[in-house]
Amino acid sequence: MYIIGENIHVVSPRVARAIKERDEAFFQDMAVRQVEAGASAVDLNIGPQKKEGEELLPWLVETVEEVVDVPLVFDTTNLDAIKAACQVVSKAQPIINSVSAKEESLEKVPLVAAEYNARLIGLTMESGMIPVSADERVTIAIESLIPRMLEVGFPMEDFIIDPLVLTVSGCQEYCPEFLDAVRMLKVAWDPAPKTNAGLSNVSNAVPHEMRPLLNRVYQVMIMGAGIDMIIADPFDEDLMEFIRIVEERDDSNDLGKALLKLHDRIVAMEQPQAEDFDLDDPEQEAIWKTVQVLQNEIIYTDSYLRV
Repeated sequence: MYIIGENIHVVSPRVARAIKERDEAFFQDMAVRQVEAGASAVDLNIGPQKKEGEELLPWLVETVEEVVDVPLVFDTTNLDAIKAACQVVSKAQPIINSVSAKEESLEKVPLVAAEYNARLIGLTMESGMIPVSADERVTIAIESLIPRMLEVGFPMEDFIIDPLVLTVSGCQEYCPEFLDAVRMLKVAWDPAPKTNAGLSNVSNAVPHEMRPLLNRVYQVMIMGAGIDMIIADPFDEDLMEFIRIVEERDDSNDLGKALLKLHDRIVAMEQPQAEDFDLDDPEQEAIWKTVQVLQNEIIYTDSYLRV
């Protein structure tokens, strides 16, 4: 699993403070620890940064590249900042996050990615609301995003489609649609495009202590659907362990057996079953309840684990 470490994100008060203070040591430590924890790339999410972005993002790139060699992800809506960062990156091929099917974005961003030989993440959204059905999301990919990539001569092996994970809090019925969108994208184009998930989006607006379990269980499920890349927290050791169990097919303990049954049900496009879990084990019981929520079979509430 290709993991983009999400922890350098301006919404974090510590990151925002470090940006303001231009704290090189903070960002270098954060980058190194993410890579050591298993990140394949490091996200540099500076938000819009309309005033300082053109100075800030290149500074971050140079700072982080002093200590890690992995690809860096330029995560901002400030296209001038992305251009400036592309001009200074010196190690691995960077990733631009992102382009959408909105007219201005689709016109400009692919040209920048092509000019600077960057990989590009495409979001399956147009102007207005995020589409909710798998069909709508895939249609945007094959009718708007991919044709534009071909039009500008962008290498399809460098294009990554993100069908947009929606939160279980308020958008619960659309969590299974993401799985279907990933499956459909794998057969919608030849060669099949790479797919990406902003994993932690599934637990947005959920109490902090409940978020990790939702993220971990959804990760196993989207792996079953065929996801290639995730933007996630590599410091979540249990998340990394769930990924390892699936990738290595480790059924050496009861938890591993349960997670592999869940994964394999999704691969086979079957409904997970209670019998796949030992419901006398509190950990497996919590996983099963979480699966039901993510499958939209029981209603999400902040107390769903206690019911």
